[in-house]
Parts: sequence; C-alpha cells; structure tokens
Amino acid sequence: MNAGRTARDRARAELTAEIKDEARRQLAVAGADGLSLRAVARALGMVSSALYRYYPSKDDLLTALIIDAYRSLGEAATAADRRLPERDLRGRWQAVCRSVRDWARDNRHEYALIYGSPVPGYRAPEATIVEAQKVPLVMVNVLRAAWAEGTLRPARDAGVLSDGLAEQCRAVTEVVAPELPPEIMARAIVAWTQLFGMVSFELFGQLVGSVDPADEFFAYAVEVLADLVGMPS
Repeated sequence: MNAGRTARDRARAELTAEIKDEARRQLAVAGADGLSLRAVARALGMVSSALYRYYPSKDDLLTALIIDAYRSLGEAATAADRRLPERDLRGRWQAVCRSVRDWARDNRHEYALIYGSPVPGYRAPEATIVEAQKVPLVMVNVLRAAWAEGTLRPARDAGVLSDGLAEQCRAVTEVVAPELPPEIMARAIVAWTQLFGMVSFELFGQLVGSVDPADEFFAYAVEVLADLVGMPS
C-alpha cells in the first residue's frame, strides 16, 4: 500500500512538473494573458478533463507558476547572501542585488509574470505572499546584521519622515525587524523598489538609448543604494 501510494505520488509530481513546464513555454510565446489550459493539455497529449484534476482553472495554474517564480528568485537571493562571509555586509548586499538581476535575465518570462503587467481578471491569493517576501526579507536581514554590530551608517540625510510615513514604516518593522527605526526601513523600501525598478527597466527595454548595456550602470546603482541604507564600506 505504501509503495503504491509512493508510486502514485511520484507520477502525480512528475505530471504536475510537466504541466508547469509546458505552461512556462506558453508564457514565452503568448504571455500570461494567452495561457490556455486546453492548449497545455493538447501539447501534453492529455484531455482537458484530466488536466483539470491538477489545476481546476487557469488562475490555479497561474498561481502555481507565480509561487514557483517567487520561490526560485528567493532561493537565488538567499544562496547569493550565504556564499559570502557573514561579516562582509556590503558584499552580501551587493550579491543579493546582483542575484535579482541575474535571475531576472535568466528567467525573463517568469520575471514578467510576477513583476510585469497584471494579468487581466487575475487576483493573486494570499498563498503567493510568503514567497514574494523572501527577497526583501533577505535584504532586511543584511540590514539587521549591520545594525546589530553598529556599522549601519546612512551616508546622507534623506529628509525627515512625515508622521504618516513613519507610522507605515514602523508597522513594517514591527513585523519583520522590530529593532530597526522607521527611517532605516524607509530607506530599505526605497532600495528594494529601486532595485526591481532598474531590473524591470532593463528587461522591458526602457534603458535602450541611455545606459544600455546596463552592467556598469547597475553596478554603480548598487553602490548608491548601499550608501543610501548605510552599508559599511
């Protein structure tokens, strides 16, 4: 009985992987809006009713692809962080930033799925939130390490937070890093959004005619963001 269940589970896992692989191929051709369960089933030689037992709707399949993409990106950022010595805080920060760009360049269609235009009619469920938080949490953990050792020193004054913004940032720190002041969290959010904004501009062709290819610009920007949040030299 156990062996039978294991074999069935393995077969189900293999077919689930094949379904998602074919869906990713369709993303590359037709985009998320053009993804079709019937087309996926047809490409795999399945009847649609059989595929519906794995993914009852297109939204369910999209959610699975989105979770996989966020998870893969989070794993890349975590691995980049862990490859460097714990005390090399600026190096860890830079490595995490580079890993985001590298992953996005290697997985353009998956990146577009999670950071591109919203899919009409699709609303991401809460199940995607945990995986989506992984990259910013890796970045915050580097900040926390620098704060703990007393080396986090923002290089310039970015102005005083309004009461409303301070309260928003304080609410975030209470959840992910209670020891950080709201000013540091505000800078972290600026860095996080700037990082993904730069990557999106590069991938979606917005840098053509200016700083394209973007290798040197990206390296410079990562240094600027490191200074902004106060990473030690």
